[in-house]
Amino acid sequence: MRELGDPVNTAIFASGSGSNAENIIHFFKEDPKVKVCLIVTNKSNAGVINRAQRLSVPIEIIGKDQFMDKEYMVTLLSAHRIDFVILAGFLLLIPEFLIDIFSDRIINIHPALLPKYGGKGMYGSFVHEAVIGNKENESGITVHYVNSEYDEGKIIAQYKLQVDPSWDAERLQEEVHKLEYQHFPQVIKDTIKEQFPHV
Repeated sequence: MRELGDPVNTAIFASGSGSNAENIIHFFKEDPKVKVCLIVTNKSNAGVINRAQRLSVPIEIIGKDQFMDKEYMVTLLSAHRIDFVILAGFLLLIPEFLIDIFSDRIINIHPALLPKYGGKGMYGSFVHEAVIGNKENESGITVHYVNSEYDEGKIIAQYKLQVDPSWDAERLQEEVHKLEYQHFPQVIKDTIKEQFPHV
């Protein structure tokens, strides 16, 4: 149980390289009110594993069966006294029991302007290829609360960029990453402050 004055303990769920996770860890490194206590990944070869080890953040590698196991996940998150969950390139759908336990305390970043280019299978390069393929003139990032459907939770914040007609999907991805690194940590901090006003 959290006590007044305790830092908000966060867990980052990531399936990929972990560049956003590392950026978030650095952002909160000197913050006495927010602590990154755990990284969870469902990929045994994910780049985020090496980043977590280098940054001395505990990491848990889980299978899908473990992720869907309420007792396992509750025990894991309770052991680290997790108050708030951040999805940063995590590809599994969050089970209902976690959404119930962490009501309005799980947020995700999506590399497009939802509700466009969201849903199952729309992640990473697939999103950017679709944006370029449809000749969109803008894209960006969306930070949103997580519910039981992919990318359909209440939007917290969006940041836009203009898509240059000469860009390919790889270049768009680079530009979207810049927006993520610039804005995501601050949105996390603001959202935590909203959910834990006495921190």
